[in-house]
Amino acid sequence: MTKQTTSPRVLEVMDTLNALGNPVIAAHSQRYFKTGPGEYGEGDVFIGIRVPVTRTVVRQFKDLSTPEIVELAQSPIHEHRLCAVLILTGQFKRAKTVQQRAELFEILLMLVSSGHVNNWDLVDSSAPYIGAYLLEMPDYSDLLLALAQSEDLWERRTAVMLTAALIRAGIYQPTLELCELLMTDTHDLIHKATGWMLRVVGDQDIVVLRGFLDTYSATMPRTMLRYAIEHLDKPERDHYLKQKSLLA
Repeated sequence: MTKQTTSPRVLEVMDTLNALGNPVIAAHSQRYFKTGPGEYGEGDVFIGIRVPVTRTVVRQFKDLSTPEIVELAQSPIHEHRLCAVLILTGQFKRAKTVQQRAELFEILLMLVSSGHVNNWDLVDSSAPYIGAYLLEMPDYSDLLLALAQSEDLWERRTAVMLTAALIRAGIYQPTLELCELLMTDTHDLIHKATGWMLRVVGDQDIVVLRGFLDTYSATMPRTMLRYAIEHLDKPERDHYLKQKSLLA
């Protein structure tokens, strides 16, 4: 657990969130986000706030300073960290300069590497949007590869989810390369992320998705395949599932 914050503004955010907590929702969240021993969210603490309610607090404190965002993100309370990540993402979307976006991008990576962005909702509510900074970097390949090869689950998921911004810009190859690399990953949350991003690729360019599936549908993890083909017509879904079954 990190030290008690001394920032009055951060304490105000925390107090506002704490007043909205619901123990019934908290108990459900503890199960849903797998906080038990040996599970991916082991030890995380929830106070029970639905995401739309958290977003009302985000709007109230949208101009929190970056040091205050980092401080809030170090809370042991999940909803505190989610609020911090959503404020960070909102500030990135509103940023007017490359320098501002670069700073916010680096803060996200720091929060991931330091273990404070440590569940799939925290990654997924930030990386797909803050990943737009990749388009302003001279070369992002080494960064994505390093994250994808990390032993940390959340760094690997961040690598995949950052590429959502590239997909929106019509750049598919980084996503395809990460999906190929991570096919041997042992964690279901990576299979879901890679399959999801492949599906997004297919939503923009079905030919690219079919090319990847024609090569890898028989060997990719079943969860990854099911996520990837979700928006295809049933005959085509059945075709790729049959290819998988033939190898099983």
